[in-house]
Amino acid sequence: EEIDTAAFDEVVDKIIGARNIYVMGLRSAAPLAQFAGYYLHYIFDDVRVVAAGSTDVFEAISRIEASDVLLGISFPRYSSRTIEAMSFARSRHAQVIGLTDGPMSPLHEVADICLSMRTDMASFVDSMAAPLSLLNALILAVGRQRREELSATLAEMEQVWSKYSIFGKEDDE
Repeated sequence: EEIDTAAFDEVVDKIIGARNIYVMGLRSAAPLAQFAGYYLHYIFDDVRVVAAGSTDVFEAISRIEASDVLLGISFPRYSSRTIEAMSFARSRHAQVIGLTDGPMSPLHEVADICLSMRTDMASFVDSMAAPLSLLNALILAVGRQRREELSATLAEMEQVWSKYSIFGKEDDE
């Protein structure tokens, strides 16, 4: 309800226009990046999830360029590595999108555009319900714009899933 719809639409356009899409989320934001990357991969060929792992984040985005998008996700206590990587991507003239908790977030300084939503930290566990809902809405909006490509991909995947029994059988009775 509080999201800037013009900014949301601009983010959708930037993602659709990108050659490569990098989705970065470290620490508690890593599951959000995995979620976004998983579903965006059904719509686009070149989606890369950047998370802590065997490769340093700078190695993972070392080839980012002006035709690419980096979606950086971070919430309090903001990951300094995410902020540095977003700054690096911006220095390479990539489109940098931030997903964060508000206008005081340091992501605003390194992003071309930010989508902000409130998160709650009632205890040591961050509530990611609002960011997850926003990512869901973003993926659906992008999917609607790329309806034909998404339908073709899902039709192909249904054949693969069926052939290799990826999912359990449904009861026909």
